Amino acid sequence: MLDAVDLSIIVPMYNEEDVVEFFFARIREVMSSVPFYKYEIVCVDDGSSDNTLDILKKYAEDDKRVKVISFSRNFHKEQALYAGIENCTGHAAVLIDVDLQDPPELILQFIEKWQEGYQVVYGERQDRKSDGFIKRITALAFYKVYNLLSEYPIPYNTGDFRLIDRKVIEAVKRMKEKKLFMKGILNWVGFKSIAVPYTRPKRIAGTTKWNYWKLWNFALDGIVFSTTLPLRIWTYVGSFMAVSALMYGSFIVLRTLLYGNDVPGYASLLVFILFLGGIQFLVLGILGEYIARILTEVKDRPIYIINEKINFD
Repeated sequence: MLDAVDLSIIVPMYNEEDVVEFFFARIREVMSSVPFYKYEIVCVDDGSSDNTLDILKKYAEDDKRVKVISFSRNFHKEQALYAGIENCTGHAAVLIDVDLQDPPELILQFIEKWQEGYQVVYGERQDRKSDGFIKRITALAFYKVYNLLSEYPIPYNTGDFRLIDRKVIEAVKRMKEKKLFMKGILNWVGFKSIAVPYTRPKRIAGTTKWNYWKLWNFALDGIVFSTTLPLRIWTYVGSFMAVSALMYGSFIVLRTLLYGNDVPGYASLLVFILFLGGIQFLVLGILGEYIARILTEVKDRPIYIINEKINFD
């Protein structure tokens, strides 16, 4: 590979002007402890509306190892991560958040495990006290539901923070779906993996860009991306309901023949009709989720649009 570096550090950013300087100070301190490693920092500005891009340009002007990709608008974090993976040149890459909740010091342990032969080294959160109670509960629920439905479970309490070998990078670049769920993609491609446990600190500055509505949609994308079980399960539910209806119908006919018909059951019939109607609408909703993603795929629009690239040859 021409002009390859040992390690690419990929950092997606969106309105992070309060954090950028803290991040660069920490990451440079960490990488100075491995001076024999040639590295690059690939910063992907995801259409920030604050001064994040201007700050990045100053760092890139002073240090050619800092490379900047600027999107034409906000395309979201998954697309930013993918852009970094597509444009990095390292023999390995580290995916890391800029808010320092992913401790840069852990990169040294990632490198050690990589040198031992592991192709994916991911951070495993041992303590999530920095997250609110509701977020911890919903995150746990997501992992449980996802792993119950998916053929390829995600290790609990893992995010995007990880080191991936060049073979993994090339495998990920072959994934061409438009709706991205990077945790699922990075897990699906396989390769020899190992976890490195760590305690997740609080965000050093600024505020999170994720609200519960965005997290809900993100979780929905992840589940729909990873499995067709929500579609297939209704075959079994429908079969069960059909058999149950046949058995109940046979019971009604037999009871009428033996005891006559006293016209009972209006309330139970109404409840059953409403229940069946609710099931039908639920199935239509699930079908709609999959059809909407099919529409996204067949449009074949680019995953992201780059407005500017800095320090890329």
